[in-house]
Amino acid sequence: MTPTLPAPPDAAPLRERLRAGELVAGPMIFEFFSPGIARIARAAGADFVLYDMEHSGADIETIKTQCAVCAGAGIAPVVRVPHHGYSEVARALDAGAHGVMVPMVNDAAQAAELVSFTRYPPRGLRGAAFGLAHDGYVAGRPRDKIAAAEARTVVLAMIENANGLANVDAIAAVDGVDVLFLGHFDLTNFLGIPGEFDHPRFEQALQAIGAAARRHGKVAATMAADEAWARRLHAHGFRMFASGIDVQLFQQALAGGLRGLRALG
Repeated sequence: MTPTLPAPPDAAPLRERLRAGELVAGPMIFEFFSPGIARIARAAGADFVLYDMEHSGADIETIKTQCAVCAGAGIAPVVRVPHHGYSEVARALDAGAHGVMVPMVNDAAQAAELVSFTRYPPRGLRGAAFGLAHDGYVAGRPRDKIAAAEARTVVLAMIENANGLANVDAIAAVDGVDVLFLGHFDLTNFLGIPGEFDHPRFEQALQAIGAAARRHGKVAATMAADEAWARRLHAHGFRMFASGIDVQLFQQALAGGLRGLRALG
């Protein structure tokens, strides 16, 4: 029987749910790294919280605090690291992340290297530090901790440029890659059609990513700020969604409330 790391109450591991074919969704956090954000997301029905380190000011101590809050809130912490690098990936996992998302994955070799950063020897390069944040500060056999970490860790490879798109099938075929995450704005920028989400080339990209995920038993994922966009992507087989960015969610809710107040006169 596969051992398990300490899990949030009443929550199946995110990777297990993805492998079971469930649709999962949660917010992406750029600004609101408050102690309550994980519990707020959980109370709203989210399955995970995706914390950004690429375009935000979050450092590893911030991420470590957020992962600790998630551990008691019944929700999985996923971290987008700033770039493809061992120290970025391994530190996020050691801080307690259940998943790591890496920008600009260009080919199968880079995807395989990314996976190696998340696996202990002999399967990978991850350095050992047990009895710390990622395994709940508890004692235990190293072999059990290694098996549990591998069973829990979700690897998300971002498809964001022409190289990644051209090699998406080979990336999806890499053992250990769980999710192909479409970076929709960057992909249109690199394809020379910035923000043109109705362009035929973008539609072809959606088809290619969805097909690669299905062919290799992986999950296609992306940002979904509204229901119409989510339905469009879901039709291509996408079933993991970052359901909005904290800044936009707050602005939209605030703007709607202010409009209602000002309509009073």
